[in-house]
Amino acid sequence: MSVTDAETTTRRSAVPAGAPAIITDLYDAFAQRNMSLVQVTWEQQRLHESRRWSVVDMLSAVDLDALTPTDRNLVWNAGRAELTTKPGADRLERQSRNEVDRWRDKNPVVANIMEACGTWSRYWNEEEAHHETVFLRLAEVTGMETVADETFIDFRQVFPDDDMLRTLVLLAFSEITAAVNYGACQHVIQDPGLRRIFKQVAADEIQHRNYFVAFAKALVDSGEYHAKDAFAVGHLFLREDGELGGSAREKVEERGTHVNWWDHLETGEGDFRPEALEKKEQLICGALKKITGIEVNSREEVEDTWMDLVGS
Repeated sequence: MSVTDAETTTRRSAVPAGAPAIITDLYDAFAQRNMSLVQVTWEQQRLHESRRWSVVDMLSAVDLDALTPTDRNLVWNAGRAELTTKPGADRLERQSRNEVDRWRDKNPVVANIMEACGTWSRYWNEEEAHHETVFLRLAEVTGMETVADETFIDFRQVFPDDDMLRTLVLLAFSEITAAVNYGACQHVIQDPGLRRIFKQVAADEIQHRNYFVAFAKALVDSGEYHAKDAFAVGHLFLREDGELGGSAREKVEERGTHVNWWDHLETGEGDFRPEALEKKEQLICGALKKITGIEVNSREEVEDTWMDLVGS
């Protein structure tokens, strides 16, 4: 064997052989396994790169002349909905920074969790930019009603800050709603290129849900945040006429400070409207179990558990 051959066989790689994945036990990763922020954010980068896709390539595969009225309505609503996600990512980065400062001296592990969350928000922001751009571009080139500049700016209003655990749980549930909606849309879309876009966006939203669940679980695992706040958000979504009903509710709140995309879906009589409320409810219950370790299987159990936790 030559010297060159020996060097080739012993050459080390900076990239591990295993597939990238979300660190689902983030509190233990910092507190027990002594992972550093450099190591955790490296895993975030690996996963992000493995999932990157091109808006240009996706759009080039869509047959614009083959889109049905249903396709066009779904694209138009999706583009407007995705306009509201950048403010959420911007808020997450800012709020995470505030939490880092709050916990840095009192509980460095929680500070690390929040720094990992704020750092990951850059990837969330980028992926949501893909979603927004792909749908808005499709709407524009197919002659749909243009999003006015005033509407664009209104939809960019930043959400008000809240308790960090409640914020993460709300984001997880919002991603569940989006993922189920996009998944349902796939079944009525005829064009393969457009169907692929909705499938990709749904997969992205599920990944975002998994990240929010992991960050929320880490906060509960730390003992500094309480499960009752996660269940409070669950009740907010699942109660009668709750957030899960979106624009179909009898009364939609006047937010004033920001725009929630689920309040603004517009469909005419006979238009396809993704619902799947039972599936969303079960996914929300599953997320609550992952975050808190408490098993619930219905909206009634979510409410009962929330009331028990409030009274304890």
